[in-house]
Amino acid sequence: MTKKITIIGINYYPEDTAIGLYTSQLAEYLNENNIDVTVITGFPYYPAWRINDEYRSKKTFYSEYVNGIKVLRYKQYVPRKPTFFKRILHLLDFSLGIFINVLKIKKTDVVLCIVPFIGTVFLGKILAKTKKAKLWVHIQDFEFDAVSDSNLVENKTNKSIIFRGLFWVEKELLKSADLLSTISSLMISKLQKKIKSEEKNKKLLPNWVDSNFIKPQNYKTHKYLASSKFKILYSGNIGEKQDWEFFIKFVKELECLADIEIIVVGNGSKRIWLEEKLLDLDNIFFCNPVKYSELSNLLCSADLHILFQKMEVIDTVMPSKILAMMASRRPSLITGNLKSEVYSIINQSKSGKYFETKDINEVLGFVKKLKLDMPLQKEYGENARKFVSKNFSKTTILNQFIDTFNKLIEK
Repeated sequence: MTKKITIIGINYYPEDTAIGLYTSQLAEYLNENNIDVTVITGFPYYPAWRINDEYRSKKTFYSEYVNGIKVLRYKQYVPRKPTFFKRILHLLDFSLGIFINVLKIKKTDVVLCIVPFIGTVFLGKILAKTKKAKLWVHIQDFEFDAVSDSNLVENKTNKSIIFRGLFWVEKELLKSADLLSTISSLMISKLQKKIKSEEKNKKLLPNWVDSNFIKPQNYKTHKYLASSKFKILYSGNIGEKQDWEFFIKFVKELECLADIEIIVVGNGSKRIWLEEKLLDLDNIFFCNPVKYSELSNLLCSADLHILFQKMEVIDTVMPSKILAMMASRRPSLITGNLKSEVYSIINQSKSGKYFETKDINEVLGFVKKLKLDMPLQKEYGENARKFVSKNFSKTTILNQFIDTFNKLIEK
């Protein structure tokens, strides 16, 4: 008899970045391996924070089949400017709305809740209990920690009261799961501190990269990076977790070098603000996100990838974009806390440079040296590609998900 899984998460196809991409690829892989998959999700909106044009005219509750998978959608509230409280409304509306879709599930063996956000776990718990199914929570991001670290709530008194309550709710919901999994070893440690239970079943299931899709040996120069200059690329969400103040300083310091240009590809809550800050500079270009089919060409057309993380964002998330950057066989320049999981990966792989320092001259010195040293660029790039192909293979990791599913239903 075919086993059934219900996946609950706010991000799904046609979102083709970050969590939406991973959840879609996971669902399709499970389906291809004879597991009956149903997805309960929202309307696609990320990273633009605007519901996709092709879905805007759809009814509030909308069902469709995507690549053989039944998808039950609810048109959630999406704020144009996602402040802390508007994000809360966004997530609360999603929870209330998809409750109706949860009631449509007739049978399931496992309920897999993708976090963020934690509200899906409450609904998953109800569904699992009523259908006598196992509850599995897979954590892509600790959203309350990320918001707290990003200082979206300015009033310290309110912040303390609000987050004490949110973290208590999070802890109780996580403890109710039959299985907890997350994407990095630091996040496993964070999870342990949150639930304070050695007995709870916890598993490391990292994100993956499809090395057969990102092809540095066979790519066409992307139109965004067609210049003959040394091209520095940031591709991804333009949100709260990155250190954009340092990025602004970085761009301004490089303006005097006519043979370097910086390309930012993406959308997010900070994009308009960032563009306004850099409006008068000639060495930076902002471009809209590319289709997933163009991603390989985009990443492989860069000479250097960058990611400037905030120092306080340590163990709340492991940015998935790192894996794709490395698979492109190009070096990476990253700043952040040395306790970050990203530091461990860059350090182990010898695929670029990771700086904790806020000394802009040290960072700029690396860029100038790398630009002139083609053998070093090649060495970093080869190391990066080898590391992710060995440790984050799509097929290997998705097979671990299937193995985890089978063991869970056997208990």
